[in-house]
Amino acid sequence: MSPILKSSFCLLGACLFLRAFNPSFSTAQQTASARSKINIEAGKTTYNTSCAGCHGLDGRGSDKAANISGSAKVQHLSDAQLSSIISNGVPGTGMPGFRNLSEKQTRAVISYLRSLQGKLEGRNLTGDTGRGKQIFFGKGECSRCHTISGQGGFLGPDLSGYGATVSAEAIRDEIVRSRRMPSQGYRSAVLVTSEGDRLEGVIRNEDNFSIQFQNKNGGFHFFQKSELRSIDRIENSLMPTDYRERLSSAELNDLASYLMTATPDASKAATPRKREDDFE
Repeated sequence: MSPILKSSFCLLGACLFLRAFNPSFSTAQQTASARSKINIEAGKTTYNTSCAGCHGLDGRGSDKAANISGSAKVQHLSDAQLSSIISNGVPGTGMPGFRNLSEKQTRAVISYLRSLQGKLEGRNLTGDTGRGKQIFFGKGECSRCHTISGQGGFLGPDLSGYGATVSAEAIRDEIVRSRRMPSQGYRSAVLVTSEGDRLEGVIRNEDNFSIQFQNKNGGFHFFQKSELRSIDRIENSLMPTDYRERLSSAELNDLASYLMTATPDASKAATPRKREDDFE
């Protein structure tokens, strides 16, 4: 027997021995996977506490901070570069340094961010995209607030391309989340004008003196705050929190698969219908 072949047999024998007499060897990958999930959960907790207020719970950004889950530029940053940004911040921007986070916490946040970017697990579709589209525009009532390729509502963020870099698990988690913080530009409110008119909708922009408001019918209004009798802000998100009961596990998989494949399509974009009260 040649020395190379003999060495291969010895190596195979050693592996079989370890599997037979060392249970930890045969479960090493499972243990590593479990540690990875624990690390991601720890990172999620830290992220939601320290980062979500500006970057959003899904990492898609807001008027305060950049999109860090869907941005190709951020996705191409190494873990070391992300760690430096988290710890030291970005001079000249609104990104502060989080020196209070330990090295372990920082690594956990990066692991969670990678999961939001869909990089820590396969992006195999877990459901039927056709059924998922039917759920989006039907049973799930997602299109009442969200738009895909110009079709749908406007009270929630446009989801065209939302799932392009997000894992199926991350999408499902977001759908069934029980508590949400609405992002800037999508915060609900009820306004009462000085004449007593009551308007329900979302605050698109505001400053100390004025407010830009879109009502549920789609009409835009610009008010000086001195013209309003009251502004009743609704802190909770308009998105339902009962999707675990409303949709089965298979239907959630179908919906996640549709969102993973839905991309902007200018040829199908619907032309917004003009309304009489636009920009009142």
